[in-house]
Amino acid sequence: MAGRLLLRGMLAGIAAAALAFLFARVFGEPQVNLAIAFESAMDAASGEPPEPELVSRGVQASLGLLTAAVMYGAAYGGLFALVFSLAYGRIGRFSPRMLSMLLAGAGFLAVVLVPDLKYPANPPAVGQPETIGLRTTAYFEMVVFSLCALTLAVLSGRALATRLGNWGATLCGGAVFVVLVALLQWALPDISEVPDNFPAALLWRFREAALGMQIVLWGSLGLVFGMMADRLLGRGIPRYG
Repeated sequence: MAGRLLLRGMLAGIAAAALAFLFARVFGEPQVNLAIAFESAMDAASGEPPEPELVSRGVQASLGLLTAAVMYGAAYGGLFALVFSLAYGRIGRFSPRMLSMLLAGAGFLAVVLVPDLKYPANPPAVGQPETIGLRTTAYFEMVVFSLCALTLAVLSGRALATRLGNWGATLCGGAVFVVLVALLQWALPDISEVPDNFPAALLWRFREAALGMQIVLWGSLGLVFGMMADRLLGRGIPRYG
């Protein structure tokens, strides 16, 4: 059963990635093109020669973006299916569709939203080459710590459920998550490398598009996988949703 769920998770991830690709093409790529034009203008003004283009922008924005999105979606879909198979029937009597959407929401919160609040996505021309290692390490530390905080919050909620009831335990688990995330945000270093003359509207639209792409990806993954899992698992146990 886990293998069948894994296959469906990867297929759902690919379908979700295709939708995210379409969103990125419409809303994200125009902002990337504007950021590249800004970077080129700044390089020309400073007398720096243009960097050689190893892969054309046309390929990057089409086949390259689609390939990256599909690989990303398949990997996340497979991991999502494994987490679903572990959680189903163990954290509550939820239907496959409801559990899938809950896990997608939790994944978006821990993997995307919380790290994005600390280290939001940046377009070309934002960031210094010498800090790439620091920025990458700090971002992935934020993702790992956020997942750990979510796990501790869920375990805390389950431990308190018999004493406080489901509603009270949920509130306590949420409070644990918020406190841990706040501590993580404070402990990790701040990285601010946006040039003073970079257009604020362009930066904002790029980050909106990047976040919107993730919303489409995770929302579609939860919805599509939930429908697939519901057909596979049927109605074996009583559950809610």
